[in-house]
Amino acid sequence: MGRRSRGREKKHQARSPSEKKGLVHRNAELIRTFYTCFKNRDASGMAACYHPSVKFSDEVFVDLEGARAAGMWRMLCERGKDLKIEFRDINANNSAGSAHWEAWYTFSGTGRPVHNKIEARFEFRDGKIIRHRDSFDFWAWASQALGPTGRLLGWSGFVKNRVRKQAAKSLASFLGETRENTRKAR
Repeated sequence: MGRRSRGREKKHQARSPSEKKGLVHRNAELIRTFYTCFKNRDASGMAACYHPSVKFSDEVFVDLEGARAAGMWRMLCERGKDLKIEFRDINANNSAGSAHWEAWYTFSGTGRPVHNKIEARFEFRDGKIIRHRDSFDFWAWASQALGPTGRLLGWSGFVKNRVRKQAAKSLASFLGETRENTRKAR
């Protein structure tokens, strides 16, 4: 007795103090819905949280707009065979919000395990997410995903730009975009 059963996981995510008191802003609930859908690999549910004119950016996927932003999440949900997501520290008001989330997965380019820690910032319009900016330590990510090369050169613009170009190419391929259509979308 007193020992925790092995293999048992928490079924809920950590809640903020205001959430524990039952005071949840509608935009905080929108963020929670977004990440719950991500955790369940429900890309359509994630896209439903986004405004049609959403703008998304992170260290790898830069300046994605509208359907391309939703398509990036669809790609990650479909291709992330061992993807595990956890989120916490959700805060929001009428115009902005934030959350912390973490992802564990195998990076397909190298087969190396990655544990990425991300800080997300949001802006809202018409009850939807209009801007979404994820920030994480690219060098730490590259050290895990790329191994020795990432550890030695992950700080450099050269490696970051190479990873960004490969990610853009993978997304365009996933979305069935031609090179010409990709240029027009930017």
